[in-house]
Amino acid sequence: MKDLIKQVIEDEAQAIRNIPVSDGMITAIELIYERVHQRKGKLVTSGMGKAGQIALNYATTFSSTGTPAVFLHPSESQHGDLGVLQENDVLLVISNSGKTREIIELIDLAENLHEGLPLIVISSNPDGVLAQNADAFIFTGNPKEVCLLGLSPTTSTTVMTVIGDALVVSMMKKIGFTNEEYAKRHHGGYLGDKSRMQAKTDKK
Repeated sequence: MKDLIKQVIEDEAQAIRNIPVSDGMITAIELIYERVHQRKGKLVTSGMGKAGQIALNYATTFSSTGTPAVFLHPSESQHGDLGVLQENDVLLVISNSGKTREIIELIDLAENLHEGLPLIVISSNPDGVLAQNADAFIFTGNPKEVCLLGLSPTTSTTVMTVIGDALVVSMMKKIGFTNEEYAKRHHGGYLGDKSRMQAKTDKK
């Protein structure tokens, strides 16, 4: 069993190392910066199932690091939640297959509400419907799932998480995000205390 565990860790680590660093990532960062930090819109993330959980993590991490973001559930969007979208926003969707029905429907509805809303797509399928409609496409590298059945989202969600971290850290660098600004957004707990202490150190 230990050998299996070691192999899973090694396979996922290799999948991370194989993530293509593409122009799509740079375009995505520029789109988020323009829409959120220049036009004062927000980042709206979405995904279905496990990808949706990753998209929610994107939204909370971006928000805590100076880039306002919200998660929009693709199914709930058809029951009124689509109204969270505003004309200066940017939509980021995650779909491993690149053809998730609920996500395809979401981008159609978003286009009908605000024509020309920029779309960032993270997917393992560069030939999918979503990739073809993207203003910025980020390829995951299409890693093989470590799930013994090859079905359950495992390796794919790992690389999606790392891609999100890369986007977040890049945006923090671009906007010059500081400990002081972090503390304003994260008051409670250990991280709140640590950010305030580091902010005091920065001022010395």
